[in-house]
Amino acid sequence: MPETTRTVAFSFPGDHPQRLDKFLTAALEGTYSRSRIQAWIKEGRVTVNGETVTKTGFALEAPATVTVAIPPILPTTLVPEAIPLDVLFENDDVLVVNKPPGMVVHPSPGHSSGTLVHAALAHAPEMRGVGGEHRPGIVHRLDKDTSGVIILAKHDAAHQFLQAQFKARTTRKIYLALVEGAPPTPTGRIEAPIDRDPAHRKRMKVVPPGKGRPAVTEYRTLETFPHHTLIEARPLTGRTHQIRVHLAFLGCPVVADPLYGRRRPSLPIARHALHAYSLTITLPGETTPRTFIAPLPDDMQAVLTTLRHSPAR
Repeated sequence: MPETTRTVAFSFPGDHPQRLDKFLTAALEGTYSRSRIQAWIKEGRVTVNGETVTKTGFALEAPATVTVAIPPILPTTLVPEAIPLDVLFENDDVLVVNKPPGMVVHPSPGHSSGTLVHAALAHAPEMRGVGGEHRPGIVHRLDKDTSGVIILAKHDAAHQFLQAQFKARTTRKIYLALVEGAPPTPTGRIEAPIDRDPAHRKRMKVVPPGKGRPAVTEYRTLETFPHHTLIEARPLTGRTHQIRVHLAFLGCPVVADPLYGRRRPSLPIARHALHAYSLTITLPGETTPRTFIAPLPDDMQAVLTTLRHSPAR
């Protein structure tokens, strides 16, 4: 039997005004993400004292009765694909995966199949519709050619819980990057705003202070070679291509990065040498953060082995 729209009502007895979207997120006990509830408000699914409200930031004042028409979960147009996943951890709330290089995280123009989302839906069908029909379960992203740790949510409450940590910057992400040359200092902090490059729609660029979006990356040198350096990078913000842009800005672009580095790779690797090594985050229902680690993939390990045994070292 097909699912139908479900209408629920809540009383707002608060002493102080409160945002409508925030109130409903709490009233629904985190079952649905705030972004989904905001979409319902904009669609006219929410009334306050019988009047339809379409402004997500509407200020509720007591006494008020809030009614929301919760739509059924529509069948997804995404077709699950039985693609093997390197699962690092899994429970009823989350799925933590070691994403291989070359795998796109979610469908996009030119990538309608074979993505992490397609594989995750086959592995955990309950993820359907979580956080949105086209990107179910996705909390954060990795570039196609960046390998490593990525976490997905299995239900809306988990999606909201995890997203809140990324938004508050309480997660800790560590990347390993093999770069051309060496940074100007063994350790450092890059504070350089980033914006889209108007001359190249697929590129981002460092822009003058006061423009773009603030971006901060900390780094430290792990190993040095005659013409390359292995770096640990920790992004404190989450801008598109942030680590790649910041390291190129320092004059030491990631090896085999055609967008921000040399056109021809200086080492035999088929993708940019960047790996999401670890993610520290608190899981739903827990209070102590956990750290998930993805071992360095074979292609980066092979290049490092070659450098370590090079006679020129």
